[in-house]
Amino acid sequence: MRRFSWFNVTSLTLGFAFLYLPMVILVIYSFNASKLVTVWAGFSTRWYGSLIQNDAFLAAAWVTLRVAVLSSTIATVLGTMAAYVMVRAGRFHGRTLFAGMIYAPLVMPEVITGLSLLLFFIAIGMDRGIFTIVLAHTTFSMCYVSVVVSARLVSFDRSLEEAALDLGCNPLRAFLLVTLPIIAPAVISGWLLAFTLSLDDLVIASFTAGPSATTLPIRIFSAVRLGVSPEINALSTIMIAIVTVGVIAASLITKRGALQRQKEEQEADQ
Repeated sequence: MRRFSWFNVTSLTLGFAFLYLPMVILVIYSFNASKLVTVWAGFSTRWYGSLIQNDAFLAAAWVTLRVAVLSSTIATVLGTMAAYVMVRAGRFHGRTLFAGMIYAPLVMPEVITGLSLLLFFIAIGMDRGIFTIVLAHTTFSMCYVSVVVSARLVSFDRSLEEAALDLGCNPLRAFLLVTLPIIAPAVISGWLLAFTLSLDDLVIASFTAGPSATTLPIRIFSAVRLGVSPEINALSTIMIAIVTVGVIAASLITKRGALQRQKEEQEADQ
């Protein structure tokens, strides 16, 4: 039986072209010498140099980077703890509610999440800024980390942890010295995923950001409403490159973790 037909190949080609051709065009026109984004006037990197001198974009990029690092780190810690409880704690009173609260942001519309967080911050009298954006991004990215780490913990050989306990380790020390190094690829993948989600978030950040903290997606969206400039093409190209590197790194780490699991299983069988 043929695995691929001309219809399948054509469908895949058109689908990938629809998804990625606009990005390719954007990257190409980021090196356009003309001020008009749709008129090619020769190759130039002038807009990247102009972008470096744009204080508004640089300030927004610095805010976005700080928010992404902080929120992804906090989300990774909390998501790993939640995954450990979900997988290792067994059945306990309120487990269904706990799981629902962990996984709810996966299916919750971003508008609802952003609006609810905005109302919460207003109710408690918290001024909106970098801290509120970090809290918001941690809220919705923690569940993604929990899913990734849970998948690794389910296939984890608990006999290694039990051996560490038999040799005198307490549960915390066994987790830090045995469990955490083995599930580290999943934890790192979760961090990279949370970092990427925070980096390009617009909807939730627009609700929770204040005048003193404007993220890069918000700045780009505001600038695009006045017309697309070559600087935005250059900035979007840089963001695409960063996200691409993050996704590739997460894929390589996940693949390396899978190879390590296969090696462990083969050694256990021997």
